[in-house]
Amino acid sequence: MMTPYYDHAGITIYHGDCRALVLPEQPALILADPPYGDAHDTDYTRFTGGVAQSFGSHAAIAGDAEPFDPRPLLRISDHQILFGCNRFSNLLPIGSLLIWDKRSPGGSKNVMSDAEPAWYSRGRGVYIFSYSWDGFNRAGERGTKDHPAQKPVALMRWCLLRAKLPPGALVYDPYMGSGPVAKACKQLGYRYIGCELVESYCELAALGLQQEVLQL
Repeated sequence: MMTPYYDHAGITIYHGDCRALVLPEQPALILADPPYGDAHDTDYTRFTGGVAQSFGSHAAIAGDAEPFDPRPLLRISDHQILFGCNRFSNLLPIGSLLIWDKRSPGGSKNVMSDAEPAWYSRGRGVYIFSYSWDGFNRAGERGTKDHPAQKPVALMRWCLLRAKLPPGALVYDPYMGSGPVAKACKQLGYRYIGCELVESYCELAALGLQQEVLQL
């Protein structure tokens, strides 16, 4: 059995392989940003200007060199939000799409993609969240990038609110990264279990949770 790396006020982090983790109960929601299986180039210094300075260079994403199969996660809970679905949507049942529009308010093109989709297991709609995220041109959470595929806490809050969970519900995040889902769960009063292979990201998430201030 894994020993928690961090465990406080309903937020629990495990350092290890999520496939070896036994959950204490069925989660009300799985909210995850898994490896996409496209061997993403995590050296952002190949770009110029604010993106290179703000995003920097990172180690490769664990598990990203192999195709990702989301189907094992579907057996854990029938309520899911999975980012990167444009890479493995052929393996998922029909559902909704949650679109994160990353462009600046003026609509200028990002250095990388303008938007990112997540598959949502409920409904058949398409929903958009606009939050700029390109180098220093961010709607919030400015500064260095802790994880090469880091997503804003504000985005994860929006996803959780879209899921309409009951108070104190358990959210499971098997690919935690630097912990944006954990922070959003703490802010909204949900219980959280996260798992991460890379210990340095566990440390970053734990430090961030200790410093987190509730902002509603």
